[in-house]
Amino acid sequence: NTQGTLNYQNRIHTFSISFTPNTKATVSSPSPPNLSLIYQSTLLLTDPKGNPTTGLEADPTSGLSFNNLPLLPAATFVGNGFGEPGPGGKSVSIDAEGLVLARDGSYWISDEYGPYIYRFSRSGKLLTAIQPPRAFLPTRNGSISFSADSPPIYDPDRTLIPTDPESGRSNNQGLEGLTASPDGKTLYALTQSALIQDGGPDNPFRRQSRLLQYSIQNPNKPTLEKEYVVTLPVYTDPTSENTPKKVAAQSEIHYLTPTQFLILSRDSGFGRGQDESESQYRHIDIFDISSATNIASPDFNNAPDGSIASSEGELDAGITAATYCSFLDFNVNSELAKFGLRNGGSQDAGLLNEKWESIALVPVDGKRGKDGEFFVFSVSDNDFITQDGFLNGGKYRYSDESGFDLDNQALVFKVKLPKGVDPS
Repeated sequence: NTQGTLNYQNRIHTFSISFTPNTKATVSSPSPPNLSLIYQSTLLLTDPKGNPTTGLEADPTSGLSFNNLPLLPAATFVGNGFGEPGPGGKSVSIDAEGLVLARDGSYWISDEYGPYIYRFSRSGKLLTAIQPPRAFLPTRNGSISFSADSPPIYDPDRTLIPTDPESGRSNNQGLEGLTASPDGKTLYALTQSALIQDGGPDNPFRRQSRLLQYSIQNPNKPTLEKEYVVTLPVYTDPTSENTPKKVAAQSEIHYLTPTQFLILSRDSGFGRGQDESESQYRHIDIFDISSATNIASPDFNNAPDGSIASSEGELDAGITAATYCSFLDFNVNSELAKFGLRNGGSQDAGLLNEKWESIALVPVDGKRGKDGEFFVFSVSDNDFITQDGFLNGGKYRYSDESGFDLDNQALVFKVKLPKGVDPS
């Protein structure tokens, strides 16, 4: 959340969804909400021994070990991990981002601390952990350091030296996007922005994101098959004099074909609950890897500083990034107004939230979408910004210091995709 990490056990919520498309809404006669999400159940996630996982920031110099798994990011906490009395402990630390439901009912979850990809059973127990190549792992003082400079809420002055890793994923810029092929045999994960040695973490150089492609035909032994570069878009921030050009980091990806993917790229710091309300870039775009260079090689992956770009984000000669195409713009006020929403303006419930972090596709025909028409669902993250929050089984009362109450928001778009597209 916005004020520090908490000992919040990672979990998967299940909702039932009711959607009634409204094609007659107008600006003068806007539609009321026509998408309903009703809570059904919660699955709590645990380590292989059944101990709760945590959202607390990972320790900078250690982890936890389990049979047949790599060293896992872990958080050592005092008390109950919420700043209250308790026995203390150490738990596997996960900053969960992407989610894929496997064909056998298990779950793949991508993470920012590692950055790892985890597989959990249908009962919530950790089964598999994919550690990415060494070049992805955050390094400080010559050693792997999973911390993301996100101290716990009960110790906000905790200092990390150096603040940013020397190489590997940038703080809070891990494997944000995750998707799978419809047959469940291939998994794809994309970093939110460039690795440190590829131009991160600063704007406007952090454009070169890396896409990992894994075979998961044997889910107990995933294997890296290919790796590509996705060059992220750049937008102009009118509020920044020193760095007006900024990278629209990605928040999710979604499989379309073996070479084409949807990608949610957006700005940061604009929207409901933020100092600035008017977003400059919120898109679901498309990238295509059919002509991109496969960079899955020891030269780029095996060393902590294995790089594919200069410190200013210029790709090395001989590397071709994925083709990137603009597609769907969230910020079109003439469309948003048909549903009582807008980009920019006063801070009220009609203003779009800052963080849009999901993509889901449903065929309009209710079958396989062979006509190419799909509903695209996207839901925002509210970053625990509430004045009436309860955690730890209702025992811990939480109120965000901003004074805002942010409901999660959801948007649904109707789009036409090329025939033959078979989204997961």
